[in-house]
Amino acid sequence: MVNPKFLCQKHLCGEHVETHSFVGCINKGTSLKGYIDKGLVEVHNIKNRHDELAKEMLRRGYKHKSDLPEFNSWEEGCVNIEQNIEELMKRCSKCKERILSNDR
Repeated sequence: MVNPKFLCQKHLCGEHVETHSFVGCINKGTSLKGYIDKGLVEVHNIKNRHDELAKEMLRRGYKHKSDLPEFNSWEEGCVNIEQNIEELMKRCSKCKERILSNDR
């Protein structure tokens, strides 16, 4: 749920793939409990998040040709955005640079 403009190419594209994986799991009946419990996904925001990521990909000139499949959503999960920003800055120098150069 970190603002997509803060994400380096690797993390932007990686999170986009994750949205598709989450929907695949939902459609197969696979639990997202671990992701939900760790605050990594908000099920009710998967579609919106995918669209935000795709919009940023297009803004940067990347190609996006993968619409998100239909899925049944429900209200579950809570992502702590500030905590995720801090963690991202520790793990990725490129994201840290993007975060620090943009006004939050």
